[in-house]
Amino acid sequence: MGEIVVSMAGTPQGEVMALFLALMSALAHAIFAAVNKGGIDPYLNRGAINICYSIMAAPFALFYFPLSGTDLVPVLLLSFLLHLAYEWFQAAAFSRGSFTLVYPIGRGIGPVVTALLALFIFSETLVFSQWLGLLVLSGAIFSLALVNLAETDITSVEKRGLMISIMLATGAGVFIALYTTVDAYGIRLAENPFTFLAWFFFLGGFGFPFVALARWRKLENKPQIQPLIVRGIFGALIAFFSFGTLMLATRIGKVSEAAALRETSIIFATGIGVLFFHEKVDLKRMVVIALIAVGAIMIEFH
Repeated sequence: MGEIVVSMAGTPQGEVMALFLALMSALAHAIFAAVNKGGIDPYLNRGAINICYSIMAAPFALFYFPLSGTDLVPVLLLSFLLHLAYEWFQAAAFSRGSFTLVYPIGRGIGPVVTALLALFIFSETLVFSQWLGLLVLSGAIFSLALVNLAETDITSVEKRGLMISIMLATGAGVFIALYTTVDAYGIRLAENPFTFLAWFFFLGGFGFPFVALARWRKLENKPQIQPLIVRGIFGALIAFFSFGTLMLATRIGKVSEAAALRETSIIFATGIGVLFFHEKVDLKRMVVIALIAVGAIMIEFH
């Protein structure tokens, strides 16, 4: 399977596959974010998810895709640290701010910063229409956050907490760009891309779960374990598709294009909100969603 993925890089078939994987990642990430935000607590949710996907990945990392050399070790360690920072920023933002505000801010920053990093690290160039599409997509995502913010009633006491959540979401967006770039470098460095994926998920269980444990100990009313385990297993399965398909897309196609297309998760998240949570979408949000789609089309079909 790894050889097939590698052979598709730089081919017309690979471009189509990278598009499909990026959109698949977008859908999965919208579901993943809802799982992480909802339920008991964002910190505990994320800790449970990481433990579950680490356990699931362990036999593959240890027995099927062992590290044959040391080249991947520093990249995996850097990726581990960047994801740990991102997970903390995201959980902290989710715990302080609303999903409809925090999520768009974090996702809006990533594509532009990733494209700039890919330009310097991978020498990936985008044509003018793609840069324009990138700005349209990111700008539309940000405007969605502004629309949601404008309709939020806050007191002077809540204003400080709101600003903190915005700063945390901004930090999460920066780390999204950093880990996307490092992960793309790692999966391209690996002879078999699934070696990087297996070890990435396996190592994920040795970071944020300890943050979640510290959070657990501080809670006066500790939640039941069973619902947390169920959420962790479901979230882990979604994470394999969300993060795994994105990394494969960056192995086959351009990092900047894959990162930008993944942020169409905002569209899927809106659809989930309408279908499952009976949320209403007004004209302003429909225009924003349309602009996100237009930006994505400009990036991919240049």
